[in-house]
Amino acid sequence: MTETTRTAKTTYPYQQEYFVEGEANMLAFGAALARNLPDNKGCVITLQGDLGAGKTTLVRGFLQSLGHPGVVKSPTYTLVEPYHLNGRDIYHFDLYRLGEPDELEYIGFRDYFSPTSVCLLEWPERGENYLPTADIRLIISISDTSRKINIESSFLINIKSL
Repeated sequence: MTETTRTAKTTYPYQQEYFVEGEANMLAFGAALARNLPDNKGCVITLQGDLGAGKTTLVRGFLQSLGHPGVVKSPTYTLVEPYHLNGRDIYHFDLYRLGEPDELEYIGFRDYFSPTSVCLLEWPERGENYLPTADIRLIISISDTSRKINIESSFLINIKSL
């Protein structure tokens, strides 16, 4: 069982800021993030941002860089989309349509968080108090021509300029 805490109150030792312009660069950012995953260790990644900020696009780049050949859609209605890539279980969650955080218990939410699974969660604030502490927090904000991505993480993320 994974400990549940409020992600917002966690202090992260590493904080970085990036500016990303265009869909191709957001896909590249997701791919670069995937290259930073710890080997054979689980990881919880939360993605916060307004509608249209690029959360699902980033996840698409992440998954495609790990070998997913198909379409990556936001699991808005199903809540979770599972993938098995390179011997790893990866789960993409979208909590946007979640009515109440305790609804997560009905889908066996905690079972997805194993010591080796990678979980990417869009709209984590909707599952507050039910989520494990994130290893990586991505906060995406929209500006006129780009996206600002703030990264807060428990380990150093090495993303080259895009």
